[in-house]
Amino acid sequence: MTRSPQTPLPGPKERRRLRETKSLTQAEVATKLGVTRETVRSWESGRTTPRGRKREAYAKLLTEPVSSEAGVTTRQEQSVPALVGAAIGPGGDAAGSPGQAPLPGPAPGPLPADGLTPAQAFDALYAFCAPALVRQTYLLTGRRELARESVERAFQQAWHNWPEVAMDRDPAGWVRATAHEYALSPWHRLRPRHRQPEPPPADAADRALLDALLTLPPVHRRTLLLYDGVGLDLPETAAETEASTPAAANRLLHARETLATRLPDLAVPDVLHRRLAELASTERLRPAKPRTVRWGGERRAERWTRAAIAFTVLLIGATTLTLRTAPDHYEAPLAPGETVNGLPPRSAPGPLSDEQLRLRAKLKSETVSGPGRLVPDDR
Repeated sequence: MTRSPQTPLPGPKERRRLRETKSLTQAEVATKLGVTRETVRSWESGRTTPRGRKREAYAKLLTEPVSSEAGVTTRQEQSVPALVGAAIGPGGDAAGSPGQAPLPGPAPGPLPADGLTPAQAFDALYAFCAPALVRQTYLLTGRRELARESVERAFQQAWHNWPEVAMDRDPAGWVRATAHEYALSPWHRLRPRHRQPEPPPADAADRALLDALLTLPPVHRRTLLLYDGVGLDLPETAAETEASTPAAANRLLHARETLATRLPDLAVPDVLHRRLAELASTERLRPAKPRTVRWGGERRAERWTRAAIAFTVLLIGATTLTLRTAPDHYEAPLAPGETVNGLPPRSAPGPLSDEQLRLRAKLKSETVSGPGRLVPDDR
């Protein structure tokens, strides 16, 4: 009797990823399959593998499509990209601002070569992504100069690692993640020019929305921007913020609840997305030229290289000087002096006795070389 082939099952790491994509916990999977949570954990770690009907049910649960995100409102597909920083047209649709291209969604693959040089491909990516990225980082930080600086630093790092970025599945996402991480760095608060607040937006509604955004924790603010502003789905938002899908969903719900508490008009996700786009579009944030960014990145790399070379030369010189001046053999240290007992104390000389006085007079009367020479007497 021949055995029927087993149902194909993803690998252990893929099992966990698929579960988190569906926003399911290990306890929920265990309840659906009628097993314990420890059993599901052992399946995902690869220690054990389900068999029989449990295997079929587990594979079906992981591979079946999801109709909606757990705990998050289902988003309707729009005819145009819904992107933070795009200007709002007369009909309420998102449209690029004059002279600037909005940031697109994730690219399906690496940048096409099409006979372009690396500099030309970089300039194309910069012109494609930089305007929207500046507006996104402005919503994250509330500072115009820091938004421009974050985008420039992100593209300078992309130019420094251009072969990796060019072959990445999502070059725009690579640059976006780098810019967001630099903008949200806690070290900026130590810089003197960032201790003073920048002028707020002129409109009162925009000021209220920006203040509400800045009261959110940085990770919640970034999750809200990626999902409700940029338009990423929940698994992509979780991957970019380095969190699990349930954690990203909880952050998103908490951020929406906080904003709705302060601004009840933003309780609807579509209204929140439109207001984020309007706020980002009101600021005239123009990034630098791509050639300037590339030149600045090359200059920065050159300065760091020279600094590293100078430090290495200084370290070699200090090591050489130490080797030349350091002793080359062992010298035993001098032992400290010790007191010797039993000897009479040293005393100063006293007055001479009569015998010593006569001896001294006799020695002084004689010549230095001894007694006088014997001379024969005349007879």
